[in-house]
Formats: sequence, C-alpha cells, structure tokens
Amino acid sequence: MPVKFRKVWIADERFETAAAIDVNNDGVLDIVSGGYWYEGPDFRNKHSICPVAAYGEYFDDFSTIALDVNGNGYPDIITGGWWGNALRVRENPGPGGGEWREYVIAETSNIETTRAWDVDGDGVPEIVPNTPSGPLTVYKLLTDAQGCGTGRFTAHQIHPGPQGHGLGCGDIAGHGRMDFVLGNGWLEAPADPWQGEWIFHDDFTLDFWDASVPMLVVDVNGDGVNDIIVGHAHGYGLEWYEQQVNTAGGRRWVKHPIDPHYSQYHDLHWADIDGDGQPELVTGKRHRAHCGNDPGEWDDGNIAYFKWNGESFSKIIIDFARIEDRPLGVGIYFDLADLRGAGRLDLIAPGKDGLYVYYNEG
Repeated sequence: MPVKFRKVWIADERFETAAAIDVNNDGVLDIVSGGYWYEGPDFRNKHSICPVAAYGEYFDDFSTIALDVNGNGYPDIITGGWWGNALRVRENPGPGGGEWREYVIAETSNIETTRAWDVDGDGVPEIVPNTPSGPLTVYKLLTDAQGCGTGRFTAHQIHPGPQGHGLGCGDIAGHGRMDFVLGNGWLEAPADPWQGEWIFHDDFTLDFWDASVPMLVVDVNGDGVNDIIVGHAHGYGLEWYEQQVNTAGGRRWVKHPIDPHYSQYHDLHWADIDGDGQPELVTGKRHRAHCGNDPGEWDDGNIAYFKWNGESFSKIIIDFARIEDRPLGVGIYFDLADLRGAGRLDLIAPGKDGLYVYYNEG
C-alpha cells in the first residue's frame, strides 16, 4: 500500500534549505531553515538565527548541515551559497539563546550546495561543497583529545577541478572506502584519503551538465555492486546508471530512466520511507530553480518517492499541485526525519513556495 502523508504549513519564508535538528538539546527535533529555527514538536514557536543575504529570489544559503563545530555540545549550522563565495558556520549560542554568530570557514568559489560525508571513516563527517568552477576540496573538522570540535578546519584538495555541477560520494570501487562522483568521472579513494593519491576514472560520464547534488551511490538492483542515481537539477529527467563489472575488472555503466517527465530534481534521498526494510528514492521538483528560466520551470509541482519493484522504479506521489494553484517543491536541500517518534520518516520541504512538513501516516 502507498504511504499516506499529511501536509502541514510551517512558514511562508522562502529559504530553499531546511533540516531537522535538536537546536536546544531538549530531546525534541526542531526545524532549521535559513534565518530561523522552529521549535518542536509543533514548530509554531519561531526563533531568529541571524540575517541571511538575499539576491533577487535567492538567499545565500544552500545547505543546513548540523555539526558541533566548537565542541560545546550544541549543534552549529554549516552553509554556503552561490554569491558569498564562502563556506560559513552559524554558531549555536547554547542555553542562553540569542543571535547566532556567523563566521567563515573558508573562502571558495561559487557554492552550488554543500553536503557532509564521513570521508575518512572516523565517525565525524567532513564538509564538501560543490563548487562547479573550482577544485574538489574537503574540509575536515579538527578535534581535541576528547573528540570535541575545536572550531577550526583543515582543507584537503583532492581534485584540481573544475568540479562541474553535481557531486556524489560512496563506495564505487568496492573497497569499502568513500569515492567521489563528478559529472565527467569518479575519484577512487586511497587507503589514506588525506595522504594517498586519488585516482580519477573517466568510465562514468554524463551527457548533461546539470547533475543533482547529491548523485546517490547505492546498490539499486541488489547485485552487490553500487550504482549511481542522478537527477537533472535544471532540466528534465531522473535516471540510474547500473554499474557492471566483468571478470577482468572492466567496468561499464548502463543508463536506465526513472522519470523523464519532470524537471529540476536537485536533491535526492535514499531512505526507507514506507517501513518495509528496503530504501526508496525520495525526491521532488525544485520550484523556480533558475527563476523561471529552466526547462519545466512552469510545469506542475511534484514530490514523490520511487520504489524499486525488482525491474524498475514505480513512482508514488507524495504531493502534486498545479502551477496555477499554490506551487510546491523540495528546494535545494530537504530532509527526512522522524519528527514525532512514530517510527516513520517525515519529510521537511523548504522552497520558494514556503516551508512545509509532510507527516508520514504510514
């Protein structure tokens, strides 16, 4: 049976990124989106974080990554955007409350969006911005002897770039390490990601420029080899690329369509949304990704999950809206979390159409 969802309006703010984070350490998940956080469990109490620079329809805020950067036990927020050319921390003031201090981790080129992956397997995620015109640089939080954040990061450039639009991370080579995926190839991780040499492979190449962030590295068909799922962030299409490895170790990629009929699949999640023990692909349209100038910008809104049926993906609609009615989307960085302790993943959907929660009713 398809999962039923109940849609709840949270705010009319137009930030395109949001995440479920326990901001005040009370054991209840809150929602952080742009310049505000919304106190759980009902998200009706709205708190200011800090001003966020606006550029036309956009805000310079394309991720909401929780990480205790300074080691005080409270989650800080890591973000960055296209115009600021910088990776930034918004420092949680802790139990005293008040405005969050914002400071720069690193000067970068334009940031499409940022993700967090545990590249070296030490249990602490690294910060990886997708900078299309710049190198692939991984930022590692420095910790003290107790494993607490020190507020400082080291930068590790692993590919001179340019990266291009789109970024993924996962075990492609089958060696248990975190490789990186770009639009024109993939980088094989050495045993020591900070000292060893990353090997570039060009056997995986997309025929379009606008790959999603992330590109998912997952085993779609259960053959023990990871495949790649890619959305077109600024055009039509959602596809998976089947990895096939022959007995001699040769590798090839076979392209399979998932949904060619919708555009602007910018953010993707791979999670068990229906509780059957198997992950599904969860995604949706990013409304007005390029302010009306992308293919499909004026198509109807679409949020869905895609279930692997053993041969292909079946699409199950979470929400749909005609463009002449109130549009909907999932922004550039949405989240899945069990907001009520019900044992089911709910969906937090930000975007230029407002901030919403879709409660998973099973």
